[in-house]
Amino acid sequence: MPVLQSRGLVSRSLLRENAFRAIRDAIVDGTLAPGERLNDADLVAWLGVSRTPIREALARLEQAGLVRTKPGRHTIVSPLDIRAVRAAQSVTAAMHELAVREAVPNLSAAELDAMREANARFAAALRRNDVGAALAADDDFHGVPVTACANPAARTVLEQFTPVLRRVERLRFSTLCGRASVAQHDGIIELCEAGDAEGAAAAARANWQTLIPLLDTLASDEDHDGQPQP
Repeated sequence: MPVLQSRGLVSRSLLRENAFRAIRDAIVDGTLAPGERLNDADLVAWLGVSRTPIREALARLEQAGLVRTKPGRHTIVSPLDIRAVRAAQSVTAAMHELAVREAVPNLSAAELDAMREANARFAAALRRNDVGAALAADDDFHGVPVTACANPAARTVLEQFTPVLRRVERLRFSTLCGRASVAQHDGIIELCEAGDAEGAAAAARANWQTLIPLLDTLASDEDHDGQPQP
């Protein structure tokens, strides 16, 4: 892999976590491409840390399905596995449904405003075709009920599986079909504000299920030539 240009990226006080997040984000945004070999020396040079936090980060990324390691041989960025993405989508949709259901009774006016503000940033990012900013705003929007539900198990599951989905969502948010999420987000906010926990939970699940048609398309392409198409 080429040595990325940003050096010293990771704070010494958060080596393990920040190394994990830096490599994870580079995989999700495509900086590190599917099938690319990940050399310890290159990652050490990029992040400015020792091999220990790098190896710990790669072990976590393997558990999340983002890298594959053959001991004594190599570590690569995992190719896009549609079956794994479908599994992640199903689990993620269920966890967001649970989070919203549990959060609605506790959502404050300030938290609802934070969801509106995040959705406004999301819409603006889509209008200017800034996929990275759209994904960040989408994370912020859904992160409000995830935090408000105060369910650490749901947060842990989402932290593991959401990055797998984000690799595919970069495709969705680069197309017009991703823009329907803005209206869906507005609907979730309205139901939350009305105190309709079941309705808001169902709307949140439906929002995450909008990824299914894209997965079907990618699976069809994979069936034809063995490789998912962009």
